Amino acid sequence: MAYQVVSKKSGKTYYLHSREQVLRNGHKVTLYYFSTQIGDGALDALPNGYIVTESERTGLPILKKKR
Repeated sequence: MAYQVVSKKSGKTYYLHSREQVLRNGHKVTLYYFSTQIGDGALDALPNGYIVTESERTGLPILKKKR
């Protein structure tokens, strides 16, 4: 089951996804994003060292590194 977060502001459910991106210099980075539908790249758990917060203005979930 994909990792999900329910927005406190809108009540919508968002699912965590990731994908690999190759930069112009050849380095590979992992991009994390939330979507309202489960698709390719859905993750079952949060990546190590990350937490989920919510934008107060828009209610969208944000993935941040732990401090």
